[in-house]
Amino acid sequence: MKQVDVLVIGAGQAGLAMGYYLKQQALSFALLDASDRIGNSWRNRYDSLVLFTPRNYSLPGMPMPGDPNGLPTKDEAADYLEAYAERYSLPVQLRTQVISMTKTGPDFLLETNRGTYRAGKVIVATGPFHTPYVPGFASGLPDEIYQTHSSAYRNPDELRDGPVLVVGAGNSGAQIAAELSRERQVYLSAGSGLHFKPLYLLGKSIFWYFDLFGFIHADAGSLLGSWLKRKPEQIYGLELKPLMAERKVLLQPRAIGTKENRILFENGTEAEVGNIVWATGYRSDYRWIRIDGAIDSQGNPIHRSGVSPVSGLYYLGLPWQSCRGSALLGWVGRDAAKLAERIRLA
Repeated sequence: MKQVDVLVIGAGQAGLAMGYYLKQQALSFALLDASDRIGNSWRNRYDSLVLFTPRNYSLPGMPMPGDPNGLPTKDEAADYLEAYAERYSLPVQLRTQVISMTKTGPDFLLETNRGTYRAGKVIVATGPFHTPYVPGFASGLPDEIYQTHSSAYRNPDELRDGPVLVVGAGNSGAQIAAELSRERQVYLSAGSGLHFKPLYLLGKSIFWYFDLFGFIHADAGSLLGSWLKRKPEQIYGLELKPLMAERKVLLQPRAIGTKENRILFENGTEAEVGNIVWATGYRSDYRWIRIDGAIDSQGNPIHRSGVSPVSGLYYLGLPWQSCRGSALLGWVGRDAAKLAERIRLA
């Protein structure tokens, strides 16, 4: 059995930010990650993915190389995370999948595929995006229609001939639809209207303005935070708008089912396609946390600004954990610093 003072589950951007601050304390700690390489959460995404936050919004202590005002590719972000762990000699244990976590007295007991760990405190930094979600009716589609989730999609070459339907109009769905429209007809299914934000205004990233005016730091429980949380999902970047005007990307309402080889939409229209990309997001999976009072009846972590009611248990990197920027690369360090200070004083 391996024993440490603090165990961090996940070595993505949240876990590494936590490691940066824990390194400054006289504590033994380790970061466990199921991946075989740091940064694979970015590295394994679609080839053309570009972050919508500039390089100057990075982890504490180490700026991302390159033009500070430019947008990094997904591989740049992945390599940056790997270099960050190396620079600070963070004790990352890769290929380590946590199977279960229980609590015995004041300590946590974690069973993994590489042995058992005991720790006085645990920070769950796995983020909320665990299992790709695909609607149930997808299983009724004929084999002639090629299907993939956005988490598995890499580039247009893997698709079959014919039109493609992208289901889900978040940033990933919008970027993939724009890319695919260069060589084929694209339908984009959205559950609600699309809301666009430019990436830059007057030469500065829109996130520079969000930072300046306090939007990105808006507390989840404040009036401003409550108002922002009610706002519909935003698409950062305007590339899709002219493609829709030129009808290279045809907007459709929510996809609700299938009829033979056609997709049915909630307004009664249909589309016959050869490919579907499900950009329908993810579902959280915290079933490995087997501690009373840690997870609610919907399977979500119970916490206030990342602090669980279970003594010694914390979360990091969740959307709106404490503010609007909590799950973003450039701002997760703020929450990490707060949790590290709380651990120091405990």
